[in-house]
Amino acid sequence: MLRKYIPDPSHVIQYNPERMEVRSDLSYKEKPVQILAKDVKRFRNKEIPMVKVLWSNQTEREATWEIEDEMLKSYPELFT
Repeated sequence: MLRKYIPDPSHVIQYNPERMEVRSDLSYKEKPVQILAKDVKRFRNKEIPMVKVLWSNQTEREATWEIEDEMLKSYPELFT
Protein backbone atom coordinates (compact mmCIF):
# COMPACT_ATOMS: atom_id res chain seq x y z
CA MET A 1 0.00 0.00 0.00
CA LEU A 2 1.27 3.47 -0.86
CA ARG A 3 1.66 6.07 1.82
CA LYS A 4 1.70 9.82 1.59
CA TYR A 5 5.21 11.28 1.51
CA ILE A 6 6.04 13.48 4.46
CA PRO A 7 8.68 16.08 3.48
CA ASP A 8 11.93 15.86 5.39
CA PRO A 9 14.71 18.49 4.99
CA SER A 10 17.37 15.79 5.43
CA HIS A 11 16.29 14.29 2.08
CA VAL A 12 17.45 17.40 0.21
CA ILE A 13 20.82 17.04 -1.52
CA GLN A 14 23.06 20.09 -1.67
CA TYR A 15 24.23 20.81 -5.22
CA ASN A 16 27.83 22.00 -5.52
CA PRO A 17 28.62 22.96 -9.17
CA GLU A 18 32.37 22.64 -8.55
CA ARG A 19 32.04 18.98 -7.55
CA MET A 20 29.38 17.88 -10.04
CA GLU A 21 28.43 19.18 -13.47
CA VAL A 22 24.77 18.50 -14.27
CA ARG A 23 23.86 18.34 -17.97
CA SER A 24 20.68 19.79 -19.47
CA ASP A 25 19.04 16.34 -19.38
CA LEU A 26 19.78 16.24 -15.60
CA SER A 27 22.42 13.53 -15.90
CA TYR A 28 26.03 13.75 -14.74
CA LYS A 29 29.26 11.87 -15.37
CA GLU A 30 30.79 9.90 -12.53
CA LYS A 31 34.55 10.19 -12.16
CA PRO A 32 36.74 7.68 -10.35
CA VAL A 33 38.32 9.05 -7.20
CA GLN A 34 40.37 6.21 -5.77
CA ILE A 35 41.15 2.51 -6.10
CA LEU A 36 40.18 0.76 -2.88
CA ALA A 37 41.24 -2.83 -3.57
CA LYS A 38 42.65 -5.22 -6.16
CA ASP A 39 41.67 -8.82 -6.84
CA VAL A 40 41.94 -11.46 -9.56
CA LYS A 41 38.84 -13.23 -10.89
CA ARG A 42 39.83 -16.80 -11.73
CA PHE A 43 37.99 -18.90 -14.27
CA ARG A 44 38.93 -22.35 -15.59
CA ASN A 45 41.50 -21.11 -18.08
CA LYS A 46 41.52 -17.36 -17.57
CA GLU A 47 42.45 -14.79 -14.91
CA ILE A 48 41.05 -11.26 -14.98
CA PRO A 49 42.60 -8.57 -12.75
CA MET A 50 39.90 -6.42 -11.10
CA VAL A 51 39.98 -3.19 -9.08
CA LYS A 52 37.40 -1.82 -6.67
CA VAL A 53 36.77 1.81 -7.64
CA LEU A 54 35.35 4.60 -5.50
CA TRP A 55 33.39 7.01 -7.71
CA SER A 56 32.73 10.70 -7.13
CA ASN A 57 29.50 11.51 -5.30
CA GLN A 58 29.22 7.90 -4.09
CA THR A 59 29.92 6.26 -0.75
CA GLU A 60 32.51 3.56 -0.15
CA ARG A 61 29.68 1.05 0.13
CA GLU A 62 28.64 1.89 -3.45
CA ALA A 63 32.13 1.29 -4.91
CA THR A 64 32.16 -1.06 -7.90
CA TRP A 65 34.49 -3.77 -9.20
CA GLU A 66 35.87 -2.91 -12.64
CA ILE A 67 38.29 -4.63 -15.02
CA GLU A 68 41.77 -3.27 -14.30
CA ASP A 69 42.88 -3.01 -17.96
CA GLU A 70 39.83 -0.95 -18.92
CA MET A 71 40.32 1.41 -15.98
CA LEU A 72 44.02 1.75 -16.80
CA LYS A 73 43.18 2.78 -20.38
CA SER A 74 40.46 5.23 -19.38
CA TYR A 75 41.94 6.66 -16.16
CA PRO A 76 45.75 6.14 -16.04
CA GLU A 77 46.11 8.85 -13.36
CA LEU A 78 44.53 6.49 -10.80
CA PHE A 79 47.45 4.09 -11.09
CA THR A 80 50.33 6.50 -10.43
